[in-house]
Amino acid sequence: MARAPIPLNALKAFEASARHLSFTRAADELCVTQAAISHQIKALEGRLGVDLFRRSNRGLKLTDEGLALAPTLFEAFGAIDRLFERFESGGTQEVLTVSAVGTFVVGALLERLPTFRAAYPQIDLRLLTNNNKVDLVGEGLDYAIRFGDGAWHGVEAELICTAPLSPLCAPALARTLREPSDLLRAPLLRSYRPQDWLAWFEAARLADVTVRGPLFDSSLIMVQAAVRGEGVALVPYELFRREIDSGQIVQPFEIEATIDGYWLARLKSRPQNASMTAFRGWLLNAFSTGLALRMEP
Repeated sequence: MARAPIPLNALKAFEASARHLSFTRAADELCVTQAAISHQIKALEGRLGVDLFRRSNRGLKLTDEGLALAPTLFEAFGAIDRLFERFESGGTQEVLTVSAVGTFVVGALLERLPTFRAAYPQIDLRLLTNNNKVDLVGEGLDYAIRFGDGAWHGVEAELICTAPLSPLCAPALARTLREPSDLLRAPLLRSYRPQDWLAWFEAARLADVTVRGPLFDSSLIMVQAAVRGEGVALVPYELFRREIDSGQIVQPFEIEATIDGYWLARLKSRPQNASMTAFRGWLLNAFSTGLALRMEP
């Protein structure tokens, strides 16, 4: 007996609803009514014999079965979208979507991108920024450049470079800091990674330190706060070489802590195409893989 046709409309309705966790937003995206989306989802659930969504006071949630189905459909419809983009742009451009930590983009990647574009004019690079929290499947990404230890579930990560952390602060504040222990009396600007300051104080031979201060989800914003005299930021200081060289901010101590680095990450389940291979080779060569990040003069 022949298998019934695959219900593509229902799968697309589910894929959009799973991305948005909203039938209303899925209906707006697909230019249909919410009732039509609901009907397609019910038909798909009937076909599969399982519930895909659970409704709560806070909206939609995916069931375990929905969570199992969603990643494959995100990937499949994302691949179809990218293929159509290539044809609609004349068939010569290869779309490559990369998400990267904003600090890395501004401090190191942007100045190098012209060499990539010159070497690979056929690749249409779509560069998105993130605060180190990305969804490779849900956002349809080819690659993500992330900061950390490279140990992310379901992800293959290659080290681009390590990035030593060191304090930066406004010149006026720096004049009050004569030795590392003076930082214990200064406002310490923190990231979501509490281990960073602790690792730096350990490198400075200071133990049993309690770190308090405002929390930031972006090193770019944290350094801007430091420039304004709000406190001391602990960041990959080489990415802020322009601000240091201009005198906006200073490095009061040369002590560094190197605990993590920047990684090029992709889903293990995602095969590399030609544009991905080209970008990977260019990026790892441009940053001398495995070495500490040092900016060119």
